[in-house]
Amino acid sequence: MDIIKEEKRGYRLMFTSKAVPYWLGAFVVLFIIYLIARGDASTLRVDRESLIMSRVTRSEFNDYIRVRGRVQPKTTIQLSPLEGGVVDRIFVEEGALLKKGDKILQLVNEGLDLQILNAEADLAEKENLLRNTMISMEQEKLSVNQERLQLEIDVERFKRAYESQEQLYREQLIAREEYLKAREDYELAAGKYELVKNRLVQDSLYRSVQVVQMEESLRNMRQNMAIIRKRKENLIVTAPIDGELGLLDVILGQSVSQGSKIGQINDLTDFKIEAQIDEHYIDRVTDALEATFDRGGEHFETVVRKVYPDVREGKFRADFKFTGKRPDNIRNGQTFDLNLQLGQPEQALLIERGAFYYRTGGKWIYVVAHDGERAVRREIEVGRQNPQYYEILSGLEPGEQVVISSYDNFGDNDNLKFK
Repeated sequence: MDIIKEEKRGYRLMFTSKAVPYWLGAFVVLFIIYLIARGDASTLRVDRESLIMSRVTRSEFNDYIRVRGRVQPKTTIQLSPLEGGVVDRIFVEEGALLKKGDKILQLVNEGLDLQILNAEADLAEKENLLRNTMISMEQEKLSVNQERLQLEIDVERFKRAYESQEQLYREQLIAREEYLKAREDYELAAGKYELVKNRLVQDSLYRSVQVVQMEESLRNMRQNMAIIRKRKENLIVTAPIDGELGLLDVILGQSVSQGSKIGQINDLTDFKIEAQIDEHYIDRVTDALEATFDRGGEHFETVVRKVYPDVREGKFRADFKFTGKRPDNIRNGQTFDLNLQLGQPEQALLIERGAFYYRTGGKWIYVVAHDGERAVRREIEVGRQNPQYYEILSGLEPGEQVVISSYDNFGDNDNLKFK
């Protein structure tokens, strides 16, 4: 028996298999309409009130950077003991104001004490030796003088005898042998006398040289003794100048070697400002560049005194000196924000500094459209910068408005739609 199927009509046709293609076609059309209505998929809706904007202007660009500087003494002297030893006493603490010669700490050195005792014993021995030698030479000199006097008398006596014998011999009253013997005795005595006189001269010269050498040796030993005793005085470390004890890195009982750094004295008669500057500016910062800062309603001027070539952790160091008056009651360690002038002011296209730069690196920016309802991403080129403005080299025109607040929440969207 055949079953007669009822033909579906009206809205029931929408739920048949024949209606599936129509359903698919309708879905595609609706999806296209949605995309058109939604616009570009890279558009992000943002609250306009949360954004910071800046107007592009053509104005004077002041080419300077702001750096933070710390006040430091212009002259710092290192404290190093001239003698090694063990710290026995500390007279002052860090931060104390000292006068030249004030005691800072005292060391003890038993080895140096023993060396002083040995030097004193050597000096005493040398002095005794010189004293005994000079006594011996005086005795010898006295003995030779006595011999000279005796020979001088002998010469006179033998001379008289010789002259008497000579007269008798001429008168043929004595034998020739007696006459010759008298003459030989006289000549022998005269010869001995001349030898003794020569000996006296030579001994005098020798004694003079020997005494000079011994006195020189003794003088050297005394000088050495004085130096050793001076070393004893060097065990007390004193302030080399008037100033502030900026550092003292020792404790009681610590063994300190000769010449090691144990502290420093800061000369407070003059100051400098030391600043750490980003390495980006290392080619532009040179000696004699001017830098200014304000404090307490007053304006102060400095110049770059020295630029250090080494870069550490992305920064290099520069020292500044005051060219005019200094702030009252300036203190070591104070900080000032310096405006360092890198070049002369010039006309340029400017936008205000903003947090956008940290995300884009100055390569692009969101530019507000003419209708004011959205902002569009645009490539730009940023040149110089100072604490207030970026210099725009290309990509923007005067009068345009840009978004300069942070882009951290904007992702990679090309457009911003304002709510």
